Order: sequence, then structure tokens, then C-alpha cells
Amino acid sequence: MGENKKAVILAAGKGTRMKSDLPKVVHRIAGKCLVDYVIEAARDAGATDICLVVGYKHEVVEQEISHKDVTFTFQPEQLGTGHAVKCAREFLGDEGETLILFGDTPLITGETLRRLSDYHRQKGNTVTVLSALVDDPTGYGRIIRDPEGNFVKSVEHKDANEEELLSKEINSGMYIFDTGQLRLALDEILPNNAQGEYYLPDTLTVIKNKGMRVDAFALEDATDITGVNDQVQLKEAEEIIKKRG
Repeated sequence: MGENKKAVILAAGKGTRMKSDLPKVVHRIAGKCLVDYVIEAARDAGATDICLVVGYKHEVVEQEISHKDVTFTFQPEQLGTGHAVKCAREFLGDEGETLILFGDTPLITGETLRRLSDYHRQKGNTVTVLSALVDDPTGYGRIIRDPEGNFVKSVEHKDANEEELLSKEINSGMYIFDTGQLRLALDEILPNNAQGEYYLPDTLTVIKNKGMRVDAFALEDATDITGVNDQVQLKEAEEIIKKRG
């Protein structure tokens, strides 16, 4: 089963905080688009087929990226991460595993995604979230565990209660799913939240409620999952990439 690994990269956002007309994912570090780094990490982790979910100025994204051997799926309006992945349903198929990644996280590495995949298989999970422990989790979705350390759920910051907000384990938004179960779960999620959006993390609850294994693989260092939302973060990411050399 390990042969069939796909990746869906969410790249539809405008990125208003970048203060630029360009789609966020085509901003460059060392001559490469942000999303090119994500495509390379996915390939390095064994993904044979890669789909970019595009939206805002999608023709610019399709033109600017270096890696042309990817599938493009159009997301006409942005109704949340769950909706974005639903747009890629045809691409998913029913077999193997699917990585869900973001086009604005150029620091993700193939090695980290391989560790996530290995953990996912060893534990016999249906879905594994890539998480990280951070000092200041403000604004991020939280991973909630029971006293024994087992995964309970992932909750958005704005939907979390006071106790849940104490969790310092954040959901990176990156996952590895059993593809067949992902497809089934996507049909069951509803926009019952503060934003009226389809949240991908809601698929975790759907899958868990069927008695399947949902888990989170926690990185001790959050660098790899850091997103780029503005010009300052773009510079910071550039420094890290230069150091990695």
C-alpha cells in the first residue's frame, strides 16, 4: 500500500497581509516560489502525484511555479480547508495515502514528512496530524489529548474553551490520511462553526467516531511548519533556508 502516496497542496489564498497583488504562494525565496519548496518536500517524502488547489489568480500560480508536473484543481470560492480538499476529490481516488500540505510553508522538509508517514504506518493510524509544541499557541488550532496522552480532537482557536486554550500543542494543518477514509469523511463535514466554513479537522472527529485511529505526531521544533503570512515572515523563512543551504 505504501506505493500509492499522493499530496494535495492548498494554494488558493490571496495572502492579503503580504501587501502584494501576487498570490501568496508565488512569492520567492532564493529564486523559487514558496510552493515549489512544498512540492519538493512532498516528492522527497514519496508522493508520486501532487495536486495544487488554486484559486486567486490561479493562472499566475500555474505560470510561475518551477514544477509543472502537478495537477491543478480550481477552488472557485474559499469556504475553508475542508472545502479546498473536497475540490480535489477526483484527484484523490480511493487507494493509498494522501498528504495534505500548505503552499505557504516553504520550511517543511521531506524528512519531516517521511517521519510523519513512518509514524502513521507504525501506529496503524487512519489519519495522523502533524503537530508541534510551541510556547505561544495563540491563534492556532489546538490538539486536545486525554490524561493518558491519547488524541481527543483538534479545535480551532476561536471555537476552543478556556481549558482547551491551555494546550500548547498546535495543529499545523498538515496531515496524512488513509485516502478512502478521507473521501468518506469529506462528505460528512458541515460548516457548523464561527466562520461558516468546512474545516478539514472536522474529518478527524468523523473518522474517530467510526472507531478508527486518529493521532498526532508532535514535532519538538515548530520551524518546519511555520507559514509565511507577511513580508517579515518571508525574510525569516529566507534566513532559515539560507542556513540550511
